[in-house]
Amino acid sequence: MKIAIVTPAAVGSRTGNRHTAQRWAAMLRAAGHKAALAIEWDGCAADVLIALHARRSHASILRFREAYPEGKLVVVLTGTDLYRDIHYDADAQLSLKLAQRLVVLQDEGLKALPRPLRAKTRVVYQSAQVKAKAHPPAKTFRICVLGHLREEKDPFRAALALKLIPATEIIELVHLGKPMSPAMAAQAKDLMRDDARYRWLGGLPHGRTLDWLARSQLMVISSRMEGGANAIAEAACLGVPVLASAIPGNIGMLGADYPGYYPFGDETALAKLLGKAMRHQSYYQSLKRAIAARRHLFRPRSEQAGLLRLLRDLA
Repeated sequence: MKIAIVTPAAVGSRTGNRHTAQRWAAMLRAAGHKAALAIEWDGCAADVLIALHARRSHASILRFREAYPEGKLVVVLTGTDLYRDIHYDADAQLSLKLAQRLVVLQDEGLKALPRPLRAKTRVVYQSAQVKAKAHPPAKTFRICVLGHLREEKDPFRAALALKLIPATEIIELVHLGKPMSPAMAAQAKDLMRDDARYRWLGGLPHGRTLDWLARSQLMVISSRMEGGANAIAEAACLGVPVLASAIPGNIGMLGADYPGYYPFGDETALAKLLGKAMRHQSYYQSLKRAIAARRHLFRPRSEQAGLLRLLRDLA
């Protein structure tokens, strides 16, 4: 099959959507398909168009449907699609109607869709292939935050929680992510000046980011909305426990009974969980067991099998 994959994330971007598109293209090629990746559909012949982002890829979706009225069209729903745009944006809503199949990246995503659309929706968990092994420092409790500095990530919630943890605790918070605005960069620098335990390292290459994750005892994902965070899959494959905001996208990745949730935006609750993970080995080990139990969902062969089932489903 000739498959066109479009994502609005630019070449060289370190966003989750770009990583997903690149990974899917490689998996489809490995299975014998021809897969081309672009920011927009350029009119090239394709048996299938896979479009990441219902709103931002709408122009490509519309052009493909006009060129190929019977063509196979798959729309992959991101966090901002599921938990914002499809409820208000006419372009995003039309993209859902035009698609033969919709894809969500975790099973809670189905609940965000209007009931009539759920029958044509498939769940494909994202995978992670990590070569590093977890090796956190012995004398410091290191927490890692992975995510660009933008509003949807609530990027400074862990840093605000750190302020509530006594200065006598041997703890550090390492934050990796590109600032999406000068104001976000300025806020990160202010937080570093206020508390030397907080280190913002900016956007790093993916391999170096994974190395920091492997050298941490814990990861915090504090997002307001997530379609299905790559960072959770990576943490699970490394065996690094996660504390997460209790939003549908995180619950869909980690499971409803995962013991590491806190209410979104509540740094006091997050600080309590951080303290509990540091001081109570039984709780920390419960997090490790729970993240290990989800690892099978995020294996590359599972993701590739999901993609190939999706294509067979379209035939």
